[in-house]
Amino acid sequence: MEPIAIVGWSMTPMVRRTDKSEARLLFDVVTGATEDAGITRADVDFSCAGSCDYVAGQAFSFVQNIDAVGAWPPKRDSHVEMDGAWALYEAWVRLQLGDIDVAIAMGSGRSSTADPATIYPMEMDPYYLAPLGADALSFAALQARVLLDAGLVTERQLAEIAARTRRDARDNPYAQVSGDFDVDTLLTEDFVRAPLRRHDVSPITDGAAAVVIARGDKARELTDHPVWITGFAHSAEPHQPGVRDLTTSKSAARAAKAAGADRGPIEVAELQTAFTHEEPVLAAALGLENVPINPSGGPLAANPVMATGLVRVIEAARAVRDHGRHRTLAHSTSGPCLQQNLVCVLEGSR
Repeated sequence: MEPIAIVGWSMTPMVRRTDKSEARLLFDVVTGATEDAGITRADVDFSCAGSCDYVAGQAFSFVQNIDAVGAWPPKRDSHVEMDGAWALYEAWVRLQLGDIDVAIAMGSGRSSTADPATIYPMEMDPYYLAPLGADALSFAALQARVLLDAGLVTERQLAEIAARTRRDARDNPYAQVSGDFDVDTLLTEDFVRAPLRRHDVSPITDGAAAVVIARGDKARELTDHPVWITGFAHSAEPHQPGVRDLTTSKSAARAAKAAGADRGPIEVAELQTAFTHEEPVLAAALGLENVPINPSGGPLAANPVMATGLVRVIEAARAVRDHGRHRTLAHSTSGPCLQQNLVCVLEGSR
């Protein structure tokens, strides 16, 4: 397979609410990512964006976001109704064809303008799940209850995850929520959706991210420190949570194996864990024993829906390029109760 590397990236500060449009958010990160890669928009051969019409509140909302990349010179463009991590996967596949050298992937979301409890049930299976009116938080609470009742986690362990990740986020200038939290105090708070408390749930966040990737020789030309994508895969299981074992994530395990995550030690893992109980499930499925997870703070510190997974890739790449790690892992997920999972393995210069 053609070696492909991340050569530049950018993301916006993550905030509770912004007055910028998605197109403007993307303009900022596309500019930042191309500058980080030492190129201009004209050097980009292919672009792929991840966004959600439901969150944006209009059909074909991604069309206006193309302005962020520019229409001249003419270039190939695509869109996925998924997190930007899946846009990166499509861009990675596109570069494998060998006829172009540089691509950019983007993810953007302004969740502050939406009502998650109304929107997310509309995206579910129209016959069996949508009529229930259950949103992402309801499904997450269901999975957390299964884990607690099975004795696989405790409420204290979940509170410790919340406190650790948000403490780590103090060093992340892009984080939305950070600080010191007392576990005993957290456990006295009321439930938001039993058994989940406020600290178990990621914040509503507006933000965007972009990543530039390039084929082997071009990547080496652009930077002395390319971050190589040495494994990339995603896998899905049934959309209906009732036919799955919610104590594990078979699709995450399959994606990790296909990406070759087990072919060497992982030094840092950035996981798209929008809820505290998802961390132990994914850690077990991905084989991340004694591996630092979400030192950036992760989604519990900032959760720009449709860009959260791409931010995980950026943070994993940052650990390699800027902090001297050799091999890291980034993860993204979509669907109820960790239904679909993506794994990206990154390595330093070789």
